[in-house]
Amino acid sequence: MAGQKFQYDESGGTFYYFLLSFLALILIPTTLYYWPRKKKEDPNKSKEECQCPDCIKKKVIVAAAQPYQAAKSFFLRLALVLGWALIIFLAYRVSQFDYEAASFDPFEILKVPPTASMADIKKAYRKLSVILHPDKETGDEKAFMMLSKAYQALTDDVAKENYEKYGNPDGPGAMSFGIALPSWIVEKENSVWVLGLYGLIFMVALPSVVGVWWYRSIRYSGDKVLLDTTQMYLYFIHKTPHMLLKRALMVLAASLEFDKRHNSEVVERQSDNDEVPALIRQLPNLNEKCKEHPLCRMYSIKARALLHAHLSRIALNSDTLEKDRQFIVKKCPYLVQEMISCVHQLVMLAYARRIPRLPSIETIENCMKLSPMLIQALWEYKSPLLQLPHITEDHLYFMNKKRHVKNLQQFAQLKPDESRQLLKNLSDFEYDNVMKVLGKMPLIDFTIRCEVIDDDNTNVVTAGAIVTVTVSLVRKDMKSLFGDTKAPEKQAIKDASSEEEENAATTAAAVKKSSAWSRPRKGRGGKGVKKPANNQKKKTANAHQKTATVTTNTNAEIQDQSKQNSEAESDIGASDSEEKESVSGSEDEDKQKKPILNDDDDDEEWEKLQAKLNKREKLEGKSRISHTVHCPYFPEEKQEYWWTYICDRKSRTLITAPYHITDLVDQEEVQLNFTAPRWTGVYTFTVCLRSDSYLGMDQQQELKLDVKKAPAPPTDHPQWDLSESEPENNEQQENLSDYTTDSSEDEDTE
Repeated sequence: MAGQKFQYDESGGTFYYFLLSFLALILIPTTLYYWPRKKKEDPNKSKEECQCPDCIKKKVIVAAAQPYQAAKSFFLRLALVLGWALIIFLAYRVSQFDYEAASFDPFEILKVPPTASMADIKKAYRKLSVILHPDKETGDEKAFMMLSKAYQALTDDVAKENYEKYGNPDGPGAMSFGIALPSWIVEKENSVWVLGLYGLIFMVALPSVVGVWWYRSIRYSGDKVLLDTTQMYLYFIHKTPHMLLKRALMVLAASLEFDKRHNSEVVERQSDNDEVPALIRQLPNLNEKCKEHPLCRMYSIKARALLHAHLSRIALNSDTLEKDRQFIVKKCPYLVQEMISCVHQLVMLAYARRIPRLPSIETIENCMKLSPMLIQALWEYKSPLLQLPHITEDHLYFMNKKRHVKNLQQFAQLKPDESRQLLKNLSDFEYDNVMKVLGKMPLIDFTIRCEVIDDDNTNVVTAGAIVTVTVSLVRKDMKSLFGDTKAPEKQAIKDASSEEEENAATTAAAVKKSSAWSRPRKGRGGKGVKKPANNQKKKTANAHQKTATVTTNTNAEIQDQSKQNSEAESDIGASDSEEKESVSGSEDEDKQKKPILNDDDDDEEWEKLQAKLNKREKLEGKSRISHTVHCPYFPEEKQEYWWTYICDRKSRTLITAPYHITDLVDQEEVQLNFTAPRWTGVYTFTVCLRSDSYLGMDQQQELKLDVKKAPAPPTDHPQWDLSESEPENNEQQENLSDYTTDSSEDEDTE
């Protein structure tokens, strides 16, 4: 192109500038982020931690889990130091380059002042030309050319005019583009090597790295669980909709993460042929003779035996089975969360009539129970007091006999002298560890508030409205109860045995009395039953199915539904609502509580609604740091997480998706949304809170909804005139068919 000139860096100086800036751009943030820093341990913090032998052993296990940490830190520091040494070397080389001045100054080249006369200029030129002429021994061709050019710019009229106009005696020059690459890269002799290097990087190395990453990533879900494991969970949960706790433990042990063929991290030893059968003989009710695949495979039986040994706190060989136990237990929290997600997916599919059987609420709750059991290494029927260090079965017998202490809260409310008397056989050091751990355990203030956000009167629940239940959680330490004998008992905190008894009772009651969410059969009512009541039950039976819609039924579509559910759950977050009124039980009270709205109130309500809708953005980056759990038998550090959800105990069904709370530090608010029944009446649901880290911390509260009749839409507006047109009638009939049953369906069900 005319007027332009491209040139490569012959001396390599420009390339050094490019390389220097490129390395600095990478090395500075890398050093700030990756430079190993030794964390200073707070001596007061270490004193507050439990110093029991199990906790000390866990610290050794956690430190041994990263055997090459010191070597990695050393090589990382070495790489950073070498990088900075290279930057210093490049900076030194760049400082040694002698470039031509950007501006042409003939007086400086001739070494004369700007006020010099023509005679002085000629004299200086003759003097310097004798020295710099190429024919002389001291000659310099490049310097002589610049000298001649400077003399010409001061003596020749045309050159002088060009210099004054363009800054160059030769006139306007072509635009020059410098390429910061050495010229040897484009030389013909080196073209084969350069092209080979480009082909190796961009055609072999880069596609290989991307292919390996893609092949590995497509095998896992978002929670780093194998998709084959997820499919196995879906199969067994659908096969066993009323899954018992031990059955859920068997399915968990069959996860393909524990199979050598699917996970290269699994270690298979020759000693397993002797040690695993010996361990199985120590474990009752292992059901190792199960014939179902993959429950009958050797990896599943081994994992099941190790989980049973973990829950029974059986000592294992530290060189073989103990390492396998740590590997398996470490992965269980993620797998349990995936099981809960699978149960929820099947519940949604059942509501959408994609599958015939609906998983019961006991199935998802039994899956949730697995997490604190495995974290604390305790069976569900064991006392939650065994989560404290140094506490044994003998202490439990003495506590129950003397003070009737059965849970952690009762023990925390004892006076110091009484608690010390119960543990009098413990030393002062051991007693201090017990009280340290007990004092840091969570005490949750669990309250709920129900409202209909998008209605004018938020305290009135109408048929088919979207109900928002705000769950408020305030976390305190258990030490706030120390010595407080007058503190009221948490009415919703129950141990495992009492909760199982209540579930059994509600299950028996559900057989006798059908819930409003269940589908009654036609013709079963007696003479004393009113027909409108039967119709109301029948219409209400399918109202809960409106809480979810599913558009797929294949395995791949189940994964899409999981993504949709997770996006829907992300909308359920903490709210800043200031209203704390409960749902009224009568229309008169509703009228008294109903405020008179004006424009200012509308603006305020709109701002509240927008604030709640904007919670989704905050939840996308929510923290997973809350409080450290005391779990000496779990091989990693664990944070306190919680589940909250709404269920119907009578019909044994799940109403809302379980929301996983991972950032409860001091207080948190969570919104659970569901669709109210389509028919009027009083409904009783249960709002549950479950811990994934501690046993005996579960709470639940009843939620009673007095569903009122929805107001009829106005018909005087021309745009809302619902005439008896055929398409609208057909649409209404299609909607009714989703929530009611006709005679043919009832006859088929009978």
